[in-house]
Amino acid sequence: MAELEIMKYSIADENEFLLSPADRVVDDWPMMSNPAPVLLLTGFYLYFVLSLGPKLMEHRKPFDLKYVMIVYNFCQVVFSAWLCSKLFSSFSVLTYIYTHACSPMPRHNNPMIILLNTASWWYFMSKVVELLDTLFFVLRKKQNQVTVLHVYHHAIMVISTWGYLKYARGEQGIIPGFLNSVVHVIMYSYYLLAALGPRVQKYLWWKKYLTKLQLGQFVLILLYLSTMIILDCQVPRGLTLYMSFNTFIFLILFINFYKKSYSKGTKPSLMNTCHLQPINSNEKND
Repeated sequence: MAELEIMKYSIADENEFLLSPADRVVDDWPMMSNPAPVLLLTGFYLYFVLSLGPKLMEHRKPFDLKYVMIVYNFCQVVFSAWLCSKLFSSFSVLTYIYTHACSPMPRHNNPMIILLNTASWWYFMSKVVELLDTLFFVLRKKQNQVTVLHVYHHAIMVISTWGYLKYARGEQGIIPGFLNSVVHVIMYSYYLLAALGPRVQKYLWWKKYLTKLQLGQFVLILLYLSTMIILDCQVPRGLTLYMSFNTFIFLILFINFYKKSYSKGTKPSLMNTCHLQPINSNEKND
C-alpha cells in the first residue's frame, strides 16, 4: 500500500514538474493569467467595429489618418521583421527546430521552451495590435470593407494565438508563424508605400503578386501540417487539425478574393491597410 502511494505521488509530482514550470511563467505574463482579458478585448472589438463605431461615425467626417497609418505600417514592418529574426537568433534555435519539430523534447528539459514561449507571446501581441486595421476602417468611414472575412480573420487569430500559448503549445506552430511574419513584412511594406500617396502608389504594380504570395503562404502551411500528420509527429494532433482547418478556410476565401479582384474585365486597384480587402479606385490611401 505504501509503495502504491509513493507511485501515485511520483506520477503526480512528475506531471506537475512537466507542466507547471512553463505554465507558471506564461501565466505571469500580460493577458495570459485567464481568458477574461482576451475575450473581453475580442468582444469589445466586435461590438465597436460592427455596431458602436459606425454609429459614432454616422454624422461625423472621416478622420484623416494618413500620418498615423504611415507610422503604424512602418512599426508593423519593423515588428514583423523582428519576429522573423527570433527564428535565427542563434544556431541552436535552428538546430532544435530541424531536429525536434516532429519529436519535441519533453518540456521539463527543453532548453528552447522559454524562448519559444516568449516568441509566441510576442506573436500573439502582434495579432492584438493588428485589430487596429479594422479600427482605421471605421474611423475613416470605410465600413464597406469591414467584411465577415476581415473581422473573422482578425478575431479568430487573436483567440487562436492566445489559446496556442496558454493551452496547446506545439512545435508545429513555429514554421507557420514564421511564414506569416515574413509575409507581413512584405505586406505592411506595401501598405506603408501606398499610404505615402499618389506619387508612390503609381509604382505599386505588384499588388497581384502580393496576393499570390499570401496564397502561397497558405499552401505551404497546409503542406507542412499535412506532413506532420502523415509522419505521425509527436505533437498535439488536435492543434495540427485545427490549424489545418483554419488555414484551409483562409485559402478558400483568398482564392475567392483573388478571382473577384483579377477576373477578366476587373481593373486591379490598390489595397487599403488590411491584407484581406481591396479598395475601389477612389478609396486609395490618403
